[in-house]
Amino acid sequence: MTPAELAEVVLSAAHAVFTERGLDRSALPERTAVERPRNPEHGDYASTLALQLSKKVGVPPRELAGALAEQLGRAAGVKSVEIAGPGFLNIRLDAAAAGQLARSIVEAGAEYGRSDRLAGQRINLEFVSANPTGPVHIGGVRWAAVGDALGRLLRATGARVGTEYYFNDAGSQIDRFARSLLAAARGEPTPEDGYAGAYIGEIVAAVQARRPDVLTLDDAAAQEVFRVEGVALMFDEIRSSLRDFGVEFDTYFNEKDLHDRGELDLALSRLREQGHVFETEGAIWLRTTEFGDDKDRVLRKSNGEWTYFAADCAYYLDKRERGFERVVIMLGADHHGYIGRMKAMAACFGDDPERNLEILIGQLVNLVRDGAPMRMSKRAGTVVTLEDLVDAIGVDAARYALARYSSDSPIDIDVELWTRATRDNPVYYVQYVAARTASVGRNAAEVGLTRGDAAAFRPELLDHEKENELLKALAEFPAVVSTAAELREPHRVARYLEDLAGAYHRFYDNCRILPRGDEEVTDLHRARLWLNDATRTVIANGLHLLGVSAPERM
Repeated sequence: MTPAELAEVVLSAAHAVFTERGLDRSALPERTAVERPRNPEHGDYASTLALQLSKKVGVPPRELAGALAEQLGRAAGVKSVEIAGPGFLNIRLDAAAAGQLARSIVEAGAEYGRSDRLAGQRINLEFVSANPTGPVHIGGVRWAAVGDALGRLLRATGARVGTEYYFNDAGSQIDRFARSLLAAARGEPTPEDGYAGAYIGEIVAAVQARRPDVLTLDDAAAQEVFRVEGVALMFDEIRSSLRDFGVEFDTYFNEKDLHDRGELDLALSRLREQGHVFETEGAIWLRTTEFGDDKDRVLRKSNGEWTYFAADCAYYLDKRERGFERVVIMLGADHHGYIGRMKAMAACFGDDPERNLEILIGQLVNLVRDGAPMRMSKRAGTVVTLEDLVDAIGVDAARYALARYSSDSPIDIDVELWTRATRDNPVYYVQYVAARTASVGRNAAEVGLTRGDAAAFRPELLDHEKENELLKALAEFPAVVSTAAELREPHRVARYLEDLAGAYHRFYDNCRILPRGDEEVTDLHRARLWLNDATRTVIANGLHLLGVSAPERM
């Protein structure tokens, strides 16, 4: 029995109690939930439904809990129900009901853990969005791992998600990039505000291979060639690097398109209609202070140039016009000041900034080797890049390490730890279970042990303490996925997988799955093989949500 199925049993019992007592059934929720008690001695699951309903129907919580416990005690699969404290229900399942979960998981396969919790929501998820002026640095890599995992989680819970990379191909940073390329091509020093690093020379060589005549052009024309060709080459490299990291976006959105299609003018017109635009000293402003911003924001300068903020407004409006009801933007630690202005901007459009716009801030990441942070890339010259991280610890370890921690916490990634083939390396610890469960399956086939027909599965045989512990851990997966999606916290999946790995190791050490020597294959061996395969299913499903492989061999 899964937690969701047990929750339905609890709600059904509540309906029966309310009918018997003539209580108002409209007070009953459409759904309820059961939780795992912190102390295993308190039972397999706990429900607070009696406490939730007591005031609504005017029945003391312990009295209502008593009636629910009596009704629940008659349900198939429920071994016992105890009332604790002011009205908690502590529920124990019989071994057969608990063990049925193993079959349910194996039969569900990749669907186990998925739900419709966020069905109907249309979410635009923007992350990374690094400027095409250099390789993706390690801060952007964090959002690549976390953002991709979050997109997977949102889809697994029923949301319609569009992942997006905002490609800043307009503005002063691109001009500085083009000047840096031109200077390098001419053998001149890097401009004071320019970009340096070996990658600049690589791009220059590639541009010159495409346009051998570039240095015969006048300064303006040559700089434009380096701008157009250099940005295209850099962005191709960024896309390739992210693809190798397992991250693909549904949409790559060019900032320049906003300008070319007149969308900044459209955004300005919409904001005027809302009555929040004003002009002073030849500049056009948005009165964001009306909605909590610390100062009003310029949309168009007195010289006619649009500001970055104007492009932000147009881009937000574009997303909303494409039908996304919730816009989620992931930004680096240095963008914390954007929250106030962006929320105010959404309000200026007439949106509810708490419902329509969500901004997540990620903290800094350090790659540590021999106890000291790596400060500089050999190629980029200024920062540690995606390639540096992958070269140091590999894609799987990098994705897992970056997604394992709450994104609002700074993290150090220790190269020595994350490359170690030992149980203190979290990704190795979890992937080892994936490999071990697969190995058990191969070894079982060699000795003629198969799960057999599902109808012949005897779940009541899974009554060992460690089997029960593993089953309860497996049962938690759907709730972990839903919570991680709703709270935007993929790290909950990683931490859950580590707990599950521990439960499996304890089961494996205490409950022999394969027969010894000439020992006859029994129903208990088959039941434990179901449990082994259920564990592999959940480990694989969880790792997939993080974009990490579930190897069959290590």
